[in-house]
Amino acid sequence: MRITTWNVNGLRAALRKGFSEYLSRIAPDVLLLQEVRARPEQLPDGWAAPEGWHVSWHPAVKPGYSGTAVWTRRPHRVLAKGLRDGTADDEGRVLRVQTDDPTGKPVRVASVYLPSGSSSEARQRSKEAWMARFALLAESLRRAHTPTLIGGDLNIAHTERDLFYAKSNQKQSGFLPHERAWLGDLLGTGWRDFVREHAGDTDGPYSWWSNRGQARAKDRGWRIDYLLGNAAAGKRFDSATTHRDAGLACSDHAPVSVDLK
Repeated sequence: MRITTWNVNGLRAALRKGFSEYLSRIAPDVLLLQEVRARPEQLPDGWAAPEGWHVSWHPAVKPGYSGTAVWTRRPHRVLAKGLRDGTADDEGRVLRVQTDDPTGKPVRVASVYLPSGSSSEARQRSKEAWMARFALLAESLRRAHTPTLIGGDLNIAHTERDLFYAKSNQKQSGFLPHERAWLGDLLGTGWRDFVREHAGDTDGPYSWWSNRGQARAKDRGWRIDYLLGNAAAGKRFDSATTHRDAGLACSDHAPVSVDLK
């Protein structure tokens, strides 16, 4: 069973750049989208409910901004939108569903788009408040006996292996010491970083690149797109793939996939 997460940096733009072709190549059973930036009725004909998929949308209230979605080959039910603490999720940052694997066993997934704090100090404070609330949700999801995966753009590079220019970004949002510690604490509770486990102790694989300089061409990026699994998912983990070519063609992020046995 293949589960893929992809920050598409605007689904309408990605569709014009070959999204459909790359989706066919990657062939996921479950697709977690972030930064959709559109309501379903704003998409080209056929893409609000694409053939062969069961789709749920969680767009932002603000037009053309943020938003998540989950597509599954088998039927699914929406478990929740937003965090469990009752706070509004007007930016459409969390969408959780349950579907079945090909053998009919349940699998739970969450498409997550953690805020960026790079634009201002106020946004950084908002990001950190969101992180604190999300950690509570993550802990409840981790304890599930059902295989559960959190997939999405977490806007944090965990270690120096996850950022090409690590030394010069020590004071930048997304690589601040307390952000990295927060992600480390999340993993310390029992969540498994499947991409890192598969890649081993190596630089990258990067999943986001700046448009500045030649960062994209020279693969000088950040690894900020994750697929984290709880213990039940870990028992079925087989492999992970970062689809750099699809990211370079359609978005500023690469899709990332995990295959479960």
